[in-house]
Amino acid sequence: MIIRMILPQIRGRYNSHSIPLPPARMPDPDQQATQPPEGDIYDVLIIGGGPAGSTMGAFLAMRGHRVVLLEKDHHPRFHIGESLLPMNIPIFDRLGVREEIEAIGQYKSGAEFNAPGRDPVRYHFREAMRNSPPHAWQVRRSEFDNVLLRNGQRKGVEVREGVRARDVRFPDSGPVEIEATDEAGHALTFRARFLVDASGRDTFLADRFSTKQRNPAHNSAAVFGDFAGVTRREGDDAGIISMYWFDHGWYWMIPLQDGAMSIGAVCWPYYLKSRKKPVDEFLLDTLRMNPLLWERVKHARLLAPAQATGNFSYQSDRMSGERHLIIGDAFAFIDPIFSTGVFLAMNGAERGVELVEEFLCDGRISAASRRRYENVTNKSLKTFSWFIYRITTPAMRRLFMGPRDFLGLRRGMVSFLAADVHGRTPIRFPLFVFKLIYFVTSAQLWRETLAWRKAYRRAFDTRLEYVWKSGA
Repeated sequence: MIIRMILPQIRGRYNSHSIPLPPARMPDPDQQATQPPEGDIYDVLIIGGGPAGSTMGAFLAMRGHRVVLLEKDHHPRFHIGESLLPMNIPIFDRLGVREEIEAIGQYKSGAEFNAPGRDPVRYHFREAMRNSPPHAWQVRRSEFDNVLLRNGQRKGVEVREGVRARDVRFPDSGPVEIEATDEAGHALTFRARFLVDASGRDTFLADRFSTKQRNPAHNSAAVFGDFAGVTRREGDDAGIISMYWFDHGWYWMIPLQDGAMSIGAVCWPYYLKSRKKPVDEFLLDTLRMNPLLWERVKHARLLAPAQATGNFSYQSDRMSGERHLIIGDAFAFIDPIFSTGVFLAMNGAERGVELVEEFLCDGRISAASRRRYENVTNKSLKTFSWFIYRITTPAMRRLFMGPRDFLGLRRGMVSFLAADVHGRTPIRFPLFVFKLIYFVTSAQLWRETLAWRKAYRRAFDTRLEYVWKSGA
């Protein structure tokens, strides 16, 4: 079961502390959203104005299609997930938003891994195998998502903010019918030839089709907050993402352009369930468990109450149908390590345009087209998931902390961290070598590996069916 964050509360904490969100247009409760004229039919209706929905909408509008996008909130709105990858940049170029993203972003040279008794091991994107961009950016998702949504509007997408999709009907013939409500509770009906579900963790269609499954191979939870006064790396590495391990999971440290640092711990649910104190104190106690990380944080202060979420890894059994496509987090969400979420969402959206256009032109999507699209999506998820499921193992820690460019291994891993997994970069062989060495190392560390497996099994015996309230 996916645990959704309490977004209105999170928006409130950011509006009342030292990291304000840009002002959003406040709805007039007495103003009814405009009902589409009777008989009006859009080419495509998109549910959700996050990176997947905004990307899909912009590309479709650029190709001359009539698109309406329903977004339940008003942008800018809070969303966790600040770190972008180099392979996002070519998509920004094709959308025409690169300069806007650069203006709000913190330069990100790569990723670093940290372990006791060792200097940080840094993987710089400039070391990749082929010509992937040599950097990325860290962003505030409120600003980033707003840039993408407004770009879609400029391209011609009809954006309906403050409108929540409630139900959908797929008649035997004719357009898809989507029932929605505005913030005043007024009912709206939209009709479209094709429906794209980019609703993120709301998983609009997966819930209605009963196809969303808890990930059988992964179970984790997170506690996080934004800090001021955290020690940064120097020079071009000031914006590098830092990763640390501890006994119950791993930490991220993501520097932001305004001087803040997003810090969180992704951990086994049984550890979060052990909390017996306010969330702020629990987060600080968790950070103290790693002396290397705490040395950078000990003089810092939380900018707003800490937050937590649990059991957030899932996947749907269905990705597409006769008149619909499910993209981004609406289809699957995996652990945020390696910062893959935004890239997978935007890449899937751009590739999905071909499917939507095939339907709009031919009235159907061929089985071959659907199979190609789904194979690429599932292959990407499988590639990243293999590493994500094992990132806390003793063998994985040793390998990331002891990189060698044996048979192109290091450069292949940099390309992987840059998300260069869909093009012609010959990444398969170095990843195969890495996996082979991983299994050999796991056998060598068999005692530590068995202890890890015991904790891993315990994680699946613990369910977190709630989200903590900030400061509770």
